Amino acid sequence: MKQRNPQERLRLLVLTGLFAGLICLFTAYICHIPMGANGGYLHFGDTLIYVAASLLPQPYALLAAAIGGGLADLLTSPMWAPATLIIKALITLPFTWKAQKLLCTRNRIAPFLSWIISTIGYYLAEGLIFGTYAALVTSILGSAIQSGGSLLFYYLVAGVLDKQGVKNKIFVKTERMTKYHGSDSLYL
Repeated sequence: MKQRNPQERLRLLVLTGLFAGLICLFTAYICHIPMGANGGYLHFGDTLIYVAASLLPQPYALLAAAIGGGLADLLTSPMWAPATLIIKALITLPFTWKAQKLLCTRNRIAPFLSWIISTIGYYLAEGLIFGTYAALVTSILGSAIQSGGSLLFYYLVAGVLDKQGVKNKIFVKTERMTKYHGSDSLYL
């Protein structure tokens, strides 16, 4: 694993914190639509988890997803928070941040794999919380609607960010900065 210098780590931690805050806001408050008797709700927080997982190195994306999703559940449906911490971290795993663009081949497929992880995770959590695994169809349908909306919004947002060259603007190495700072780190 590449050793990061302090300035690069700080930059990644700041981006992680920003993503965690945005994930929390988009999950708990922005387009937050309660759904079903189990305390679940529709939101676009997963879109930002997907963007973070496409932009940030894995441990940082994982933290942003877990913290942002967990805080949102603490604010709206606390019974789901422990499961959400784990599930939201896991849904970042299919993505890669190493590609030149957010919408590389792997990241076009990753939301579907994340949907499977999320569906199984929340189905198991629902069984633990409510003591029954009988509502499989309801759980899968809710996850499909939630993940489908997030997937479409992710494709839209990532496409716009790719057209703007955001990844290159955030993670560009410049000779001038390297010369002055004597490092080979990421610069905004």
